[in-house]
Amino acid sequence: MELGYSDSVRENVEILDVVSAVEVAMAFSTNVKILNPAGSPSKKLVTILSIDGGGIRGIIPGTILAFLESKLQELDGVDARLADYFDVVAGTSTGGLVTAMLTAPGIGNRPLFAAKEINQFYLENSPNIFPQKNGLLSLLGAVVGPKYDGKYLHSKIQQLLGVTRLHQTLTNIVVPTFDIKLLQPTIFSTLEAKSVPSKNALLSDICIGTSAAPTYLPGHYFETKDSKGNKRSFNLVDGGVTANNPTLVAMNSVTKEIFTENQDFFPVKPMD
Repeated sequence: MELGYSDSVRENVEILDVVSAVEVAMAFSTNVKILNPAGSPSKKLVTILSIDGGGIRGIIPGTILAFLESKLQELDGVDARLADYFDVVAGTSTGGLVTAMLTAPGIGNRPLFAAKEINQFYLENSPNIFPQKNGLLSLLGAVVGPKYDGKYLHSKIQQLLGVTRLHQTLTNIVVPTFDIKLLQPTIFSTLEAKSVPSKNALLSDICIGTSAAPTYLPGHYFETKDSKGNKRSFNLVDGGVTANNPTLVAMNSVTKEIFTENQDFFPVKPMD
């Protein structure tokens, strides 16, 4: 995939883009063998895991990621988690929720969910997130507002993630959203949250925002504060409006950090 970056950047960034079973199967043969736990002195690349949006189709990346994690556990033991192997995990819409589940701190400061538990979450909760109505009620509801009220999804996400904030994720994450008041993308990243307090939102708010698919779920409003206590408002809908595949967004985030010489990443040779 040509992204317009110099060879010096591309050769230092390895991406596993969870788009389809076919692409990921191809990625396994080239990517898995070079992965080392994030932070390991032996790593030579910035590793990125990118997870697309797609609603209930989050079961597809859930299945693929469970397989990948199981293979890593064969190499490094049953406690191995995907968050240990990627410098950045990016996710849009349902992919943003999966990203949070894989990287939010749980018991013992380990990931809240193992990859194999992702599909169980979808199968158990989807009937309540997307309740089926009869044809007439569904049609009338679509005229006056989103198809689903999102209340169950919101409460479930808030219950899972609690008061965890973006800066607390166990590895760096990038989650695209779209602000319908400003009419522009709003990108949330762990790296930015550490230096910009107004972007250090609750992880639950970010997940609800990036999952708010227009016409299906209501937009999500919340506020944060900057270092001086000034409020900042967000009016968010599904990140898929701007970047259903968050790969390029993640690349931009990593490239920015590389060129500002962020010590979390290996230094690369500057562009010629």
